[in-house]
Amino acid sequence: MLYLFIKATVSGVIVAAVSEIARRYPGWGGLVASLPLTSILAMIWLWRDSGDTGQVATLSGSIIWFILPSLPMFVALPALLRLGLGFWASLAIVIAGTLALYAGMFWAAPRIGIKL
Repeated sequence: MLYLFIKATVSGVIVAAVSEIARRYPGWGGLVASLPLTSILAMIWLWRDSGDTGQVATLSGSIIWFILPSLPMFVALPALLRLGLGFWASLAIVIAGTLALYAGMFWAAPRIGIKL
């Protein structure tokens, strides 16, 4: 249980740090947010928990394929906000769109020979 608490705390501190950096310095916040910190932590925790480098490799490969459907969100959100759509409406639209693209990736990947 202590280990789970440590993992959650470290992960939460990173998210809080990114939001604080972004509040003061949006450019630097974007840089830190774009770092694959979540992915790196997940790989570390997975390896620590399982010791299985094959699982870590599979996770890393899956991450690559799921980056693709998430990229349009970072194009659409600023566009919607600049068009004057409210923050929450814009966020809801891009989340729904991203979820749809993720579902499409889950559907398409096995059909084109990608194992997720």
